[in-house]
Amino acid sequence: MPVLTKAHIWLDDRGEAWIDEANTKVIEVALDMIAHGWSPEEIHFQHPHLSLAQIHAALGHYYDHKMEMDAQI
Repeated sequence: MPVLTKAHIWLDDRGEAWIDEANTKVIEVALDMIAHGWSPEEIHFQHPHLSLAQIHAALGHYYDHKMEMDAQI
């Protein structure tokens, strides 16, 4: 039986990755992890409007596009 999942990430017209329903860019979550060394749980504590699923999706997107996003950072 197929299972529907939610990606939580979308790209705007400029190719910038955003988290669904959060008005937060993926790069912002990645920067919290890189600059502060925050775990997904700490990111959630600091940004309670983001679910852990959204945070993990954002970090997954970051790792899938690490070279491009690191260059942007």
